[in-house]
Amino acid sequence: MGKAIEITDANFEEIIAGDQPILVDFWAEWCGPCKMIGPVVEQLAAEYDGKAVIGKVDVDSNPSVAQAFGIRSIPTLLFFKGGQIVDKQVGAVPKAVLAQKLDAQL
Repeated sequence: MGKAIEITDANFEEIIAGDQPILVDFWAEWCGPCKMIGPVVEQLAAEYDGKAVIGKVDVDSNPSVAQAFGIRSIPTLLFFKGGQIVDKQVGAVPKAVLAQKLDAQL
């Protein structure tokens, strides 16, 4: 069963360089809306296992990546394809919204 991978400042470039669509959840432990969307991100990781890469970046532990993408509000979810941002979602949204954005990249 798929699980969201932990993305760090160290492995970020390597992960987004992959061929599959990638969803990156920028979050923090103290963020209420992040805790609401966390289980949704994990569900998507299981459902899209083998089709897309789902990962999470703790902005407190990995400030360089968050800074590089100008993350000011969390949760922010960025969708990558071919190493480029193709979509973005700021704030907690229903699972269907994220699934639709992922499906558009498949």
